[in-house]
Amino acid sequence: MGNSGLKQHLETSKKTGVLKISQQKLNEFPPGILQLDGNLRTLDISDNKFITLPNEISRFIHLKQLNLNKNKLTKLPDCIGALTKLELFNGSHNNLISLPRTISNLIHLKQVYLSDNHFKEFPLVFTGLKHLDVLDLSRNEINCIPPEISGLYAIELILNQNQISEITYHVATCPRLKTLRLEENCLQLSAIHPAVLGESKISNLALDGNLFEVKELSEVDGYDLYMERFTAVKKKMF
Repeated sequence: MGNSGLKQHLETSKKTGVLKISQQKLNEFPPGILQLDGNLRTLDISDNKFITLPNEISRFIHLKQLNLNKNKLTKLPDCIGALTKLELFNGSHNNLISLPRTISNLIHLKQVYLSDNHFKEFPLVFTGLKHLDVLDLSRNEINCIPPEISGLYAIELILNQNQISEITYHVATCPRLKTLRLEENCLQLSAIHPAVLGESKISNLALDGNLFEVKELSEVDGYDLYMERFTAVKKKMF
């Protein structure tokens, strides 16, 4: 896309509120983009070469969707917390190892995708966000689920292909968690606390590719209660 094509995209965005400028080898905002700060609702700068986001991102206070997938981001600026209307955030396929605390200001977040980064610790900035439906942290380097997870309101938590060997029983107290995906981690059967099966709302627990056979899960206390929830959900689907 040349300058003329980019200019056309910017002009169209003034009418639609949507700007998609993927695969442009960008590492900074193009000229003219700040003119859209009054009405931009969706910004897609995926598949570019951003190492960090310009602080001017904070001017797009009406954004509901932000796609940063497939860049070279090593960090996010604190000012990202100004995007308080954001509902969907995609930061997958970057080089992130942590997130600014201001993420906790994004109280309207519903879907967060952060797979294929370098998180070693579970990012607790998402706890307390009461509208969060999906949190995808697959293919990172997380090694445990901490007790603070009890404050996570996500309905679906995806942690496939990490290095998790320990699950706190506090997972059972997550108020809305129904789907927990932990495939291809480092879990022993003994790491599955009975409360996760017997006392939680989880009705879909994905554990393939760990250090035990999934069929062994039936030996854990609470398995029958888990299967009741699992079966009830399946019946509703058909």
